[in-house]
Amino acid sequence: MTEVVRRRPLIAGREKGPGPGRYALPPTIGYVNHDYTKPSSPAYSFHSRLSSNMVSVDSSPGPQYHVEAKITRFGRDGTPSYSMLGRKKLSAGTFQTPGPGAYSPEKAPPLNGHRQPPSYTMAYRTRYRSVDAIPAPNSYTLPNLLGSQIPNKSSSASFSMSSRRKSGGPSEDLAMTPGPGHYNSTEPSIYLNRQPSFSIQSRHSIPSDATRKPGPGTHSPERVIAHLPRPPSFSLGVRHSEFVTPLVIDATD
Repeated sequence: MTEVVRRRPLIAGREKGPGPGRYALPPTIGYVNHDYTKPSSPAYSFHSRLSSNMVSVDSSPGPQYHVEAKITRFGRDGTPSYSMLGRKKLSAGTFQTPGPGAYSPEKAPPLNGHRQPPSYTMAYRTRYRSVDAIPAPNSYTLPNLLGSQIPNKSSSASFSMSSRRKSGGPSEDLAMTPGPGHYNSTEPSIYLNRQPSFSIQSRHSIPSDATRKPGPGTHSPERVIAHLPRPPSFSLGVRHSEFVTPLVIDATD
């Protein structure tokens, strides 16, 4: 006879497994050995209680301490420092460095094919030179550039000042000054484009006819039957009702 085994439902309380302390995972609390894959908040430590007697025990430095500006939390900064000292006394065997004025680089010959700028010197007059063959600037005779008589040079307008006229001239007696009508002016149409000119003439007489013409009421076109079998006649019919349906006929019929 086969024994029947009854299976019971699984209950979490009956299952036995390792506790949280069995796993070797880094903690996420604290600062020491903290899990680097998890974010951590700043950690603070508790200092011991300070003494309440602030008169006899001084726990902080006062303003008497002076920290230099070059001192950082990593030490002194690396900026160079200079000081002004007195000139040292040169000993007998000390080498003296020449100054910039002791060198003459312009006197050095060109080396390694270097290009050298042109050099000039100021020498004294030669004693064997008796006659100076070079003419001076005042030895040349150039044409005058003043006035309007120079054909190959551009010149500005030239004016002359005449002597004072005799007494009683136009400058003193304005009655002797010629008026605008004294000058013969040239008509502008001679040297400019001539514009159209117009003139005003007398009024023209309207052409008229002395014969008498019949008015519109004199004619009777309705009585003319030369081209019609009879003159047109019109009559007034009866008023039709507005409710009568109009006759509509298809044009294709």
